[in-house]
Amino acid sequence: MEFLLRFFDPPEQSFFLFGPRGTGKSSWIEHAYPNALVVDLLKPEVYREMSARPERLAQLVLANLDRSLVVVDEVQRVPELLSVVHDLIERQHGLQFVLTGSSARKLRRGGVDLLAGRALYRTMHPFMAAELPNFSLEAALVDGLLPVVVAAPRPAEVLKAYATLYLDEEVRLEGWARNVGNFARFLESVSFSHAAVLNVSNVARECQVERKTVAGYIEILEDLLLSFRVPVFTRRARRKTSIHPKFYFFDAGVYRSLRPRGPLDRAEEIDGCAFEGLVAQHLRAWIAYSGRNCELFYWRTRAGTEIDFVVYGEDGFWAIEVKNTAAVRSKDLRALKSFRDDYPECELIFIYRGDQKLLIDGVLCVPGDDFLRNLRPEDLPVETG
Repeated sequence: MEFLLRFFDPPEQSFFLFGPRGTGKSSWIEHAYPNALVVDLLKPEVYREMSARPERLAQLVLANLDRSLVVVDEVQRVPELLSVVHDLIERQHGLQFVLTGSSARKLRRGGVDLLAGRALYRTMHPFMAAELPNFSLEAALVDGLLPVVVAAPRPAEVLKAYATLYLDEEVRLEGWARNVGNFARFLESVSFSHAAVLNVSNVARECQVERKTVAGYIEILEDLLLSFRVPVFTRRARRKTSIHPKFYFFDAGVYRSLRPRGPLDRAEEIDGCAFEGLVAQHLRAWIAYSGRNCELFYWRTRAGTEIDFVVYGEDGFWAIEVKNTAAVRSKDLRALKSFRDDYPECELIFIYRGDQKLLIDGVLCVPGDDFLRNLRPEDLPVETG
């Protein structure tokens, strides 16, 4: 698969670039910075050398000052290197560091030097539909949009191995979960919470693991950048709202690979969760790449009225409902209209699996394929013209 241009726009100063394995960080860096000095901590010999003597990084950089851009790949593997990077930035003006990572756990919890603001924080996400010349909604709902999967001749096999990769290389080797069997059962159980309000107690009961342990497992998923939670929108709330966040895996294909399927599982239910999750991961990427001052929420009242997504900030206010249906029914728009009663300033968007763009009672109804293909960092979520 040839290299595809990404929407990611790098800053001119040093920056962290975080993203799950397989999102294309290394490929992007190789294309964007072909002459960079690269320190790849996934290579065993480099990892051993830098772990034993972090100051070796300074020796390497100072001996190659003709290469002003330095990449440290998977920096979380040797957090002590950040002190060396900090010192080099202070001493050698003109150096730029790109520090990539697929896990923020050690950096966030180890109390290491995070460069005191001298490096920006950026994220790389799975492909957005608009980055692909041959985007297929149907394929994305099954296989997801991880570059490593999209490029594979057998996507299903790569997805199956993906969870194993993290279980073996990240969880087991780092000792983050003492009982890997419990963690594997947890992954299956929490997959039923994808695109749903997260109830930690229910997940714990399903996988027969203590609630406190499950809460820790969820933090591991988030630190590995494999999942995220969407909080409740409570700005100027006129009604009592839910207090629990919604849970999503970072990619629809990863969700499908973890979700058990059997005679009692309805295909349309799994497809619906995958569709909502696909929209969620696009909205996260759009916010990250556009640099817009917006945040992602959902809305749910204590009475059960729910809006899948609320994008809110200085740059706009949108309420978005996602339905895995081929037609727009009046009952599908009730929650959006209810939200508008409380927040008349917002724009309402209904994303569905049909093929016609419609405006019904002030609600813009957009085919999911069109919405995803046209979502670009430089544009608003939808154009009404």
